Amino acid sequence: MRHRSSWYKTVIACVITAIMLFPVYWMINISFTQRRSIRSGSIIPVDFTVEHYEEVLSDQLPYLGTSLVIAISCVLVTLLIALPASYAIGILNIGGVRSVNFILVLAQMIPAVVMALGFYQIFNKLGMLDTLRGLILADSTIAVPFAVMLLTSYMVSMPKSLIEAAAIDGASHWSIFTKIVIPLSRNSIVTTALFAFLWAWSDFMFASTLDSGGGKLRPITMGIYDYIGAQNQEWGPMMATAVVASIPTAVLLIVAQKYVAAGVTAGAIKD
Repeated sequence: MRHRSSWYKTVIACVITAIMLFPVYWMINISFTQRRSIRSGSIIPVDFTVEHYEEVLSDQLPYLGTSLVIAISCVLVTLLIALPASYAIGILNIGGVRSVNFILVLAQMIPAVVMALGFYQIFNKLGMLDTLRGLILADSTIAVPFAVMLLTSYMVSMPKSLIEAAAIDGASHWSIFTKIVIPLSRNSIVTTALFAFLWAWSDFMFASTLDSGGGKLRPITMGIYDYIGAQNQEWGPMMATAVVASIPTAVLLIVAQKYVAAGVTAGAIKD
């Protein structure tokens, strides 16, 4: 009876999923369609071609490399800051935890455009405009607050007996942090790293605002601008670039999905 009464829920879920994935299908469809047939609006692929991908792979690879460097560096910076901070908040029980949590929440509520304008003024004085370190630092400011909150929620729920036993045996805080806390936080660390990578990889606001040198070190989100002109838009290469840029994130999500599912729910139930 349950299977008979729930079939419509499956149908509704499939319809909603199809609607949500249709833009992705349309992007792939346009990327394989020749320029003369793009404006036909055909849902079924016509005039199949791979010329757009050949153009993208010859023009956009430097931008893909820049995005990869920025995203990986953002992950490293985020973890280097968030892991010790989460350990101090969740395990060491430092004072002012409520104030710190309020600041972390407040940091995520600030619009990115406001932060971008502030970064522009600061980086302009420091000579960090159109630099990789500037984009890495800017992207990390978005990822660090979320990472600290996620990792802290898991570390608070860790069995205190393990940490107390290690302390009784004479383990230092560094040993507890590196040999107990970090291995047990694997799922949350993978989830945090994935979100930091996705934020840095898909960043457009900071990249467009902090790019003042003609695009020497532009990420792939800015490389798409090469196909947008005042009077004409190259939709085929543009969509091909979007498809190529989506492949690394799709692969990461598929590979790390089990860790993400476990990491997002980590700390939700306290033993």
